[in-house]
Amino acid sequence: MNRQQRHAAILRILREHPVSTQTELAEALCAAGHDVVQTTVSRDIHELGLIKVRDASGRLVYAPPEAAEAERADAIAVAFARWALDVEPSANLVVVLTPHGYASPLAQAIDVARHPRIAGTIAGENTVLLVARDGTSGEQLADEVRKHMLRGAA
Repeated sequence: MNRQQRHAAILRILREHPVSTQTELAEALCAAGHDVVQTTVSRDIHELGLIKVRDASGRLVYAPPEAAEAERADAIAVAFARWALDVEPSANLVVVLTPHGYASPLAQAIDVARHPRIAGTIAGENTVLLVARDGTSGEQLADEVRKHMLRGAA
């Protein structure tokens, strides 16, 4: 088996069931008919850029790098749905109103997630100022925030 086949097998295994350790991954590869050693698995993890994310049970498991993007996007969506009450765009800025005391947790969630269209945040007690990156208007960013807010409405 060549490296490309092994990499494809690893990605298939990760899609099919959670894998937390290199040993588990090596065992799963062996069970699938691929003879590997731990050092090969370690190199493959590095070459594939695998990351660790939390699965539904809270356990850290390996995932392809694009899983981090999905996880971050979901975290931002949840944060806006939970804490944003209203938004108002202005040029390349967006003012987000939150309940008293919730601006800081919302800004922290946005900062940690490194939203691709948000350059930074400033939080007060009940207001978060979002600064849009070049090429994104405040109106575009506000529209995205509104969609996340509606996601939380049932």
